[in-house]
Amino acid sequence: MVKIGPIELGEFPLLLAPMEDVSDPPFRAVCKENGADLMYTEFISSEGLIRDAAKSVQKLDIFEYERPIGIQLFGSDIETMRSCAQIATKAGPDLIDINYGCPVKNVACRGAGAALLQDIPKMVKMTEAVVKATHLPVTVKTRLGWDDSTKNILDVAERLQDIGIQALTVHGRTRVQMYKGAADWTLIAKVKENPRIRIPIFGNGDIDSPQKALEYKNRYGVDGIMVGRASIGYPWIFNEIKHYLRTGELLAPPTLPERVEACRKHLEFSVRWKGEITGIFEMRRHYTNYFRGFNHFKPYRMRLVESMSFQELNSVLDEIAEVFSQTEAITA
Repeated sequence: MVKIGPIELGEFPLLLAPMEDVSDPPFRAVCKENGADLMYTEFISSEGLIRDAAKSVQKLDIFEYERPIGIQLFGSDIETMRSCAQIATKAGPDLIDINYGCPVKNVACRGAGAALLQDIPKMVKMTEAVVKATHLPVTVKTRLGWDDSTKNILDVAERLQDIGIQALTVHGRTRVQMYKGAADWTLIAKVKENPRIRIPIFGNGDIDSPQKALEYKNRYGVDGIMVGRASIGYPWIFNEIKHYLRTGELLAPPTLPERVEACRKHLEFSVRWKGEITGIFEMRRHYTNYFRGFNHFKPYRMRLVESMSFQELNSVLDEIAEVFSQTEAITA
């Protein structure tokens, strides 16, 4: 049984990665329904939360059906992160996660996210401040290092464990790599194999199929896997991985009605939570993946991404269900 503090996650948990502008409550709802064991909010700016910025505050929204769920924070100032940990704790999550992995310029160039990989003493002090500011378990998500010459994850894992984190997720790339090239899980395995490490170690990067999940589980010995981009528009990947790990057999891909139903639920929740204009706009990135693999789908995709009417979008989804009901997807 894998545990983060008192939180029991099963024998080999599957985690939904915290993805900016993706891992909001509507998206998390369809992923939870399809087998995600632990989810996180989008990462929340500590500076934005201190300023009471509306976007940051809204990201604190969590719902009972999502549990267990963590709130992920990022920032560059230790005292601000300490205060934000206290604010996030009051929102009632099951854990607090710290982002030391985000590679994008507007985060890293401000000294947050993966930038802390260049200042490990500050990373340790910041983590310790967050640990002391909350009664909840604190976890960390990070990368192998800043670049190929500073892959310091083995040292980082020990030092963060020693000051109190209760799980560590490692993305198998450096900050310089961004999301390019293949993720390297060999160092993740070395972290897990370290006899000093007692906390759960989760691997992240390039898990996009049940077969790869099983291969990496067996090869690298991690306690669980975090799935990110492969779940966008395809929340079924969690149950597909679980079924394959349990039986060695692949589940049939979701049917067209199942795709329409999941997409509609996602859309409805998005509009309800964000309002019609924002909810519709932010759904656009998901449509291609929900219906990937269907011949002659482009005209319907264009209608979905161009419409700004909730009623019209539901009509298009009804039409898709009717037109493609007898069509088999080319790919899973």
